[in-house]
Amino acid sequence: MTDAIHIKEIERITDGKLFGNGDGSVRYLATDSRSLPGIDEVIFIAIRGEHHDGNKYIAEVYNRGVRFFLTDNQPDCKDFPEAGFVLVDDSLKALQRLAGERRKLFRGTVISITGSNGKTIVKEWLYQILHEHARVVRSPRSYNSQLGVPLSLWQLSNSFDYAIIEAGISRPGEMQILEKIIAPDIGILTNIGHAHAENFKSDEEKLKEKLQLFRNSRMLVYRKDLDIHEKPVDVFLKNTNAKKAGWSLKQESGWRFSVKGTSSGAAFLLLSKENTRYEFRLPFTDDASIENLCHVITLLLEIGLTPEQISKGLEKIEPVRMRLETLKGIFNSTIVNDGYNSDLTGLGVALDVLDQQRKHSERAVILSDFYQSGMVPEQLYGEVAALLRFRNINKIYCIGEEISGCRHLFNEGTKFYEDVGQFLTQFDKREIRDTAVLIKGARKFRFEEITSQLQLQYHKTVLEINMDALIHNLNYFRSLLRPGTKIMVMVKALAYGIGAYEIAGYLQHEKVDYLAVAFPDEGIRLRNSGVQLPVMVMNTDFRDYRQIVENRLEPEIFSREGLQEFIRECRYLGISDHPVHIKLDTGMHRLGFEEKDLDWLCEHLQAPEIRVRSIFTHLAGSDDEGLDHFTRAQAGKMKVMAEKIMEVAGRDVLLHTLNSAGIERFPELQFDMVRLGIGLYGIGESKVLQPVSTFKTVISQLRDVEAGETVGYGRSGKVKRRSTVATIPVGYADGVNRRLGNGRYAFLVGGKKAPTIGNICMDMTMLDVTGLGANVGDEVEIFGSNMPVANMAKTLDTIVYEILAGIPERVKRVYIKE
Repeated sequence: MTDAIHIKEIERITDGKLFGNGDGSVRYLATDSRSLPGIDEVIFIAIRGEHHDGNKYIAEVYNRGVRFFLTDNQPDCKDFPEAGFVLVDDSLKALQRLAGERRKLFRGTVISITGSNGKTIVKEWLYQILHEHARVVRSPRSYNSQLGVPLSLWQLSNSFDYAIIEAGISRPGEMQILEKIIAPDIGILTNIGHAHAENFKSDEEKLKEKLQLFRNSRMLVYRKDLDIHEKPVDVFLKNTNAKKAGWSLKQESGWRFSVKGTSSGAAFLLLSKENTRYEFRLPFTDDASIENLCHVITLLLEIGLTPEQISKGLEKIEPVRMRLETLKGIFNSTIVNDGYNSDLTGLGVALDVLDQQRKHSERAVILSDFYQSGMVPEQLYGEVAALLRFRNINKIYCIGEEISGCRHLFNEGTKFYEDVGQFLTQFDKREIRDTAVLIKGARKFRFEEITSQLQLQYHKTVLEINMDALIHNLNYFRSLLRPGTKIMVMVKALAYGIGAYEIAGYLQHEKVDYLAVAFPDEGIRLRNSGVQLPVMVMNTDFRDYRQIVENRLEPEIFSREGLQEFIRECRYLGISDHPVHIKLDTGMHRLGFEEKDLDWLCEHLQAPEIRVRSIFTHLAGSDDEGLDHFTRAQAGKMKVMAEKIMEVAGRDVLLHTLNSAGIERFPELQFDMVRLGIGLYGIGESKVLQPVSTFKTVISQLRDVEAGETVGYGRSGKVKRRSTVATIPVGYADGVNRRLGNGRYAFLVGGKKAPTIGNICMDMTMLDVTGLGANVGDEVEIFGSNMPVANMAKTLDTIVYEILAGIPERVKRVYIKE
């Protein structure tokens, strides 16, 4: 349990100045107004970032019950009579000082991990083995940044023997800050790759920066045969005072490993050092996993575990699931699946995702025992129960002997089970009807059996949506905007095939200003899903107007007939001041009022039944440099037309014209709001954008086909040599265009391209996987981060929009978040 600290002690450590209430203690830190761990013993740290300012949310957090704040903005205590404020020069630096003080008080051993790749996996595998022999706390998920590291260190208490802390950097100078607060006793350097390379002159500069973390460590675990621009890594360690615990797959010195072979999904790793020889069985065969496990084994040997103890631990390690999945569940439920870890911080993060499922008013949580918390059960489950009460969880199901022994701490109505088997036997699945359900359990409980029973579809072909990438893209476009410029996000056509109400819930959480849909039924679905943001409907018909008004939607008005009819409908319903959005035709010549309509329009916009919320136009070629003159002419024409309209509509009207490409190319044309569409989903020219969607499936069957035989309908797939053919369960009914068949395109199998062979079928596709070493069950990427959807669009001579919007709802959408 995190130790409490008095608010005056926080004032001393941060070198701040206390205003207001100076009597109370703090146990929990909050840096996100949307994700409070509770209200008792909480301090809200108002941090300024590139895309946000926590000071703007102090009033909101105060109204929810929090009474202590760390801020770099002078507070007005009269507005917050019960609050205590610690005023500092920089809130993030003050948080780091708090974490550094917590680290100084820790008597256990701190192990810190850095590198370009593998940090989180090494941390988790190290934890999985070490926690069987000692009390261990580790960084939650990928908390390795300037903010994440101090939040990780805040968990430290002397009930733990070891702390495993990740450290990541994105630019020079950051690691020196982290080293001061982590002060690691033991370090692990995983590797040096291309992540965040844009901020470093070379890999050498990046390595030297990362090594700053270990300048005062007593031991460093690293790979000795790692070369940086043909220089051995040892060259860069000359000034490191730490004991160098190097391992190698090639060299003879230090810990020497060699892969003796693979069989049935396992690799056999031989360890040699002086008189020690031992063979480990690794449950993975890929190079990255073998490298990560060599780091883990070396460190464990160095701190005193025997090869036999490590080997026993390796039998139990599992793949690291670093992401939460959001799935459609049975009985119109939504499942948030999180088997990543079972600590309080992880529970809080998972509950944040659960809270974003606004489609449902009911909330349920299925929990197992927590392990290695460093707390006695009464304390631990008391905090769990309090957190669930604070989050207004309606239904709680607890599985495990330890949590069941603390049933008196939970609300009346909480149900308890000995194990997953008893739960599945006794649980009435109808209890989760119309409910958002969090499934969160320690690995040993095998909660995947619960997930498979409660999710609606269990089909290996999925469209995986990376919500972290989506939020990254949103923040990228936000960084291009002037302060105060609003964002309208397009979620029409199922949010470009991704899933409108699921995405809208996240966007509402991220505080975008507006949503836009194509048709009223899309907007109604958002309202029925609990989305409260303003929604503009772009294509309206006279028959839709009543539904638009009743569901608080805002129509785009583009014609005389449409405006007259909407005013009549509002008058009939007794509605006044209903917001509308006026579309102007400035050269696209598709929809909108022209200059000749302005006098008539201005006269009718004075009707009391309506209020002009925005005026906008549609650019014909904002992504085409050759049309830049026309684009600027369109924007200028809109501005002139809008000025005349605002003479009668008032100045409290938003002007907008830019789409995704326009946001990047025309900063001078931002006006009051921009419309973000396909760019949010990772499609665009910028290399900063991250792909959001991965369309993938698995191999259902493999067969050897002799030369001269054919594959598929019409015998169109001619086999010219003895070939291995894989069948995958995806076809044109899933959005895979038939023109991609017969070798015209390839999908990715095990990181290698496998061309199609034969015609694309309705539900299946065949691939030539000859020589790829493919196995049944292997993942196949149709498009994603390694196979850009733009490549498929180019092959089909179409646009990305058509491909994304063409993936039907029968393909399961899985929403993932770290």
